[in-house]
Amino acid sequence: MTQATIDGARALLAQRIDPILEQDLVSAGAVADISFQDGVLGVVLRFGFPADRYEKELQAEFGKLFAELEGVSSVRVEVQWDVETRSVQPGLQPLAGIRNIIAVSSGKGGVGKSTTAVNLALALAAEGAKVGILDADIYGPSQPRMLGLSGRKPTSTDGKRIHPLEAFGIYCMSIGFLIDEDQPMIWRGPMVTQALQQLLGETNWGDIDYLIVDMPPGTGDIQLTLSQRVPVSGAVIITTPQDIALLDARKGLRMFEKVKVPVLGIVENMSLHICSNCGHQEPIFGSGGGERMAEQYGVPLLGNLPLDINIREEADAGQPSVVADPEGPAARAYLDIARRMCARLAAGGSMPGAKFPTISFEDD
Repeated sequence: MTQATIDGARALLAQRIDPILEQDLVSAGAVADISFQDGVLGVVLRFGFPADRYEKELQAEFGKLFAELEGVSSVRVEVQWDVETRSVQPGLQPLAGIRNIIAVSSGKGGVGKSTTAVNLALALAAEGAKVGILDADIYGPSQPRMLGLSGRKPTSTDGKRIHPLEAFGIYCMSIGFLIDEDQPMIWRGPMVTQALQQLLGETNWGDIDYLIVDMPPGTGDIQLTLSQRVPVSGAVIITTPQDIALLDARKGLRMFEKVKVPVLGIVENMSLHICSNCGHQEPIFGSGGGERMAEQYGVPLLGNLPLDINIREEADAGQPSVVADPEGPAARAYLDIARRMCARLAAGGSMPGAKFPTISFEDD
C-alpha cells in the first residue's frame, strides 16, 4: 500500500497546475521526494525562488489534495529553495555578493513603478530572501519616504563604502539619503549615470539574493546607459491598461531587448479602480492592455494590481502594503507577482562558478 499511496500522490501532483510555475510540479522537476509512513505522507519540493510563505500555503492546500488517498492521516510539506546567480548582459559580470539584479522599469512616469518596486522587494523578503533596493531615480527619489526612512543618513566605516539603511528587513540606498528632500538634482545625463554607478558599486550590500533597481522612468539616454552598464539578470515592465502608457511601456521592453536583458514579465498596475465607499470595481484606464502586450511580445503577464487608495496611503505613510496589511488582497497580489517574477528568472540559464570582478575605489 505504501508504494500505491506514493504513486497516487505523484499522480495527483501531475494533475495539479502550479499557479507560480504554470505547469505541474512533476513536469517542472520540483518534486524532490515523496514518502509515506505511519499514515504521514511527506512531500519534499525544491524551487529556485524563495518560498517560505508559499510553503505554508502548499501545506494547507496539499492537506485537502491528498485527503482521499487511502491510509493518509496527515500531510507534511517541506519546501527547499535556493537562489542561483543568473546570466547578465554580454560583456558584464555579476557584482560580488549580489546574486541577481532585477530592474523594475516603466516607459513613463506616473504608473506606480516605485510603489510596485518596493512592494515586490518586501514580498521577496517575506518569502525569506535577502533583498536590497536601489533607488535609481536620481531626479525624483521616493524610496526613502516609502520605507519610512526620510531624514536618515547612511554611514561609512572606512570612508569608501556606504552602509545601506535597513527597513522591514530589506536594505535600501538612494540619492535621497544624501540630499534634502526638496533639493532638485539639476544634473546632466553623464553625472546621473556616474552617481548611480557609485551608489550601486560603493554600497556595502553584503550577501543578498536580489537587488531590486527602481529605474528612472522613460527610455532616454540615461535609461539606456544604465541598462548597458548595470549587470541585470532580468527586467520587469510596469504599465497601466491605458493605451498611451502601453505605447511607452513597449519602448521600455524594446530597450531591454536591445541590451539583451531578458524581460521577466509585465505588471499591469491600476487595472481596476476599487471604490473605497462601496467596493465597486471599474476599469477606468481601460482593460486587457497588459495582457495584449504580453501576448504581442511573448512575455508573461505577471499580474494585475488595482487602483486602490490604501496602496497609495500606505506607501505615503512609509508602510507599504506588504508590511501594512500582510494578509490583505494587495499584499497577496504583490506576493504572487514576486513569486512568478523569480520563478521566471530561475527558469533561465544559471552561471555556476561565475567570476566576480574586483571593485576598486579612487578619490575624486
